[in-house]
Amino acid sequence: MQWRGRRGSSNIEDRRSMGSGRIGGGGGAVRVGGLGGAGAIVVVLLALFFGIDPSQLLGPGGFDSSISSSGPVELTEEDRAEGEFVSVVLADTEEIWSRVFQEQLGESYTPATLVLFKEATRSACGGASEATGPFYCPIDRKVYLDTAFFTTMHRQLGAEGDFAAAYVVAHEIGHHVQNQLGILEESTRIRQQVSQEESNAISVRVELQADCLSGIWAREAAQTLGVVDKGDFEEAVNAARQIGDDTLQRNAGQRPMPHTFTHGTSEQRSRWFMTGLNSGQLSKCDTFRTDDL
Repeated sequence: MQWRGRRGSSNIEDRRSMGSGRIGGGGGAVRVGGLGGAGAIVVVLLALFFGIDPSQLLGPGGFDSSISSSGPVELTEEDRAEGEFVSVVLADTEEIWSRVFQEQLGESYTPATLVLFKEATRSACGGASEATGPFYCPIDRKVYLDTAFFTTMHRQLGAEGDFAAAYVVAHEIGHHVQNQLGILEESTRIRQQVSQEESNAISVRVELQADCLSGIWAREAAQTLGVVDKGDFEEAVNAARQIGDDTLQRNAGQRPMPHTFTHGTSEQRSRWFMTGLNSGQLSKCDTFRTDDL
């Protein structure tokens, strides 16, 4: 992806120089409500990758949101480069979604703010930490991202490449698009009224739609911005496959349990990304009115 030297977004809230935060008062430990051992690992793995507020998977009391800070820190060259990269990708999402909203909906797009942090910070949805992974908080309309997650993708998940990292940002902005369209509010309302298994099924549709929306972004980044290099799409598809619920559960040493899925299988996630990429149409990303997920 061609990003160096390009325009960045002004909607970046960089908290990284404020210092490394720690969630919780007990040595910075994360409390997973009522779970321990392998069960806790599975829940955290599922929360890690591209969800909305991770505390939704853990329930009340899942994380201690009290945060302490180690004080100001100096950003490294790698930190600065990652911050610039995220800022450029965010600017691209703003330009693309402003165009798509106007052309396909006749509406104006309101950009989200993206918060960069190290280790831990606060959000309106609760504590954000390196362990929870990137997520979108619909309450304050902000995406929270510790760029150390990019290293996790590369080293632990096998999701390499800058376009794979850009896909992370585009997926979370996809949730912001859903929020602006009223989809998140309605899906959350329904999830609160149904069983856990039914709630999980709705969550899968929310996440697959965000994957489809990220595909629309990728198409526009190539066709209208001309910043996509050969092999970039493959990097995004591979990333989508690596973070499917079935793959994550297998990698955690568990047998895949479809009734616990909250994001969709590897096949589903990559396929819905490709749906957005091939069509470029919001109407093709309606995961709520299809029986073929």
